Amino acid sequence: MMRFCLLLSALCVLGSFTAVAAGDESQAPRPGTQVEQSLATTDGGSIGYLLYLPENYTPRTKLPMILFLHGRGESYGELSLVAKWGPPRFAARGDKLPYILVSPQCPGDDAWNKPTQQQRLIELLDHITSTYAVDEDHVCLTGLSMGGYGSWRLAADHAGRFCAVVPICGGGDPGDAEKLKSLPIWVFHGTEDKAVPLQRSEEMVNAIRESGGRRVRFTIMEHIGHNSWSAAYATPELFSWIANQRRRSVRQ
Repeated sequence: MMRFCLLLSALCVLGSFTAVAAGDESQAPRPGTQVEQSLATTDGGSIGYLLYLPENYTPRTKLPMILFLHGRGESYGELSLVAKWGPPRFAARGDKLPYILVSPQCPGDDAWNKPTQQQRLIELLDHITSTYAVDEDHVCLTGLSMGGYGSWRLAADHAGRFCAVVPICGGGDPGDAEKLKSLPIWVFHGTEDKAVPLQRSEEMVNAIRESGGRRVRFTIMEHIGHNSWSAAYATPELFSWIANQRRRSVRQ
């Protein structure tokens, strides 16, 4: 009887450790896979995100990172919806990406460019860069539609955190041009966009150029509506351009 009780106690203890390990949000995914994660934030909430580590990931070698912000449609549903478009879609279909990819989800009752989500994004960025082997001079920010708005806002307020930003069919505040003028930016927008007019990107690009910015590229996609992101992320030159950017050039 005593042996049975000791065995039962040992199994209970083992089970408790297993449960803690399974729920430990700091557990790294297996390199080459994209997994769901969650981070508790200082406002008492949390931010769910998809995390992908390249196949060649090791804690000893710093790698580039992309922070991807989805559009409004991916707010409503499971976290896996975030992989519907863009880089997380590439990871989900098995592409071997050469960068760490972080793709958070925005709740349906908020937006990426609002203060609560902006603060959570910075806390997530801090968490990832302190937990994984991220080359902090090579962190790119990109987003589509609502994520494009969020990218403009985050880049303006934290330009020193990013080597480049790629806002797709979004909009921002032209008054932020001075803060953005030294940052490499590649903007995409479709001419037939009825959800977010092309004018929103034009305003940002023109303001940055008028402030003296010479590092902004603007691709206007003829005869394309709101979904300009499919063509944008399929642009072969885009990812080679991102690969050539470094944060140290922004500091000059």
